[in-house]
Amino acid sequence: MATVDITGGIDADESASSKALEERLQKSIHQAFAAAGPRGQQAKNFLNGTWLGHPLHSVLTDIPVGAWTAALVCDGVGLMSGSAALAGAADSAVAIGLAGALAAAAAGITDWQDSDAPARRLGMIHGVLNLAGTALFAASLIARRRKARPAGRVLGALGFGTMIAAARLGGQMVFDHRVGVDRTAGQEFPADFTPVLPAAALAQDQPTRAEHAGVPILLVRHSGRIFAMAETCSHFSGPLSEGKLVGMSIECPWHRSRFALEDGRVLDRAPATVPAGAGAQRPNRGEESAAPGGAAALRLSECVS
Repeated sequence: MATVDITGGIDADESASSKALEERLQKSIHQAFAAAGPRGQQAKNFLNGTWLGHPLHSVLTDIPVGAWTAALVCDGVGLMSGSAALAGAADSAVAIGLAGALAAAAAGITDWQDSDAPARRLGMIHGVLNLAGTALFAASLIARRRKARPAGRVLGALGFGTMIAAARLGGQMVFDHRVGVDRTAGQEFPADFTPVLPAAALAQDQPTRAEHAGVPILLVRHSGRIFAMAETCSHFSGPLSEGKLVGMSIECPWHRSRFALEDGRVLDRAPATVPAGAGAQRPNRGEESAAPGGAAALRLSECVS
């Protein structure tokens, strides 16, 4: 029988069936957003956190974690003191946590649909555990309202333990698999004019990959100008040089995030939330071009000789 541990280890016997299930679920979520048309894309952008500059999910998870921790404390102190006020506070904290959990789940599912293995499988287990923890807290709230407070406390404690296990996996997704992390972080771009590609090698409207000190750079000759940005998609490291031009933007070939050629900002298509490194542009005069500078404040460099 296949086994799963808290670190997300899954044996090979389950690999094919699990992958098929994950892909079906992701496809269904994609189809649900697509069926809503432009409004669906707007909802996806909002839930991914494109407007925020980083994943919205990481903000919303603080609500259930904080609320349910407060509920556990109020339950414990209230049990020892017999305080009715603390009992009421615990009930309110459980309800607030449930509302926050639903919002966090919506954002988390939106993020998960654009994840890849092995983070995708770990994310599914993370989601199932969170669902179980939320169900336990929902049952706890029902028990409390039915005057079965001892059962409500037990269910809340079980829900809290399940939530901690889920949070452990969420941390592993970030720190081990870099989910939600800027994939261009740590890349050092040239700050001064630096030739990296012969001018004749940069074709019109053809995204081209160059390198400087081992760091990939995307060059695009378009509309009489030459643009440069990080070649790595900030979302999941997709190769932007294999993407397609859409107006004045480049679309990632993996999950279809779009970045403006002029400044690298994320446009109207999530899941990326962090801009791609990009800079100003120079007129295309044959021997001139651009290259990215730092990841936050980006400058031009000479990269076509």
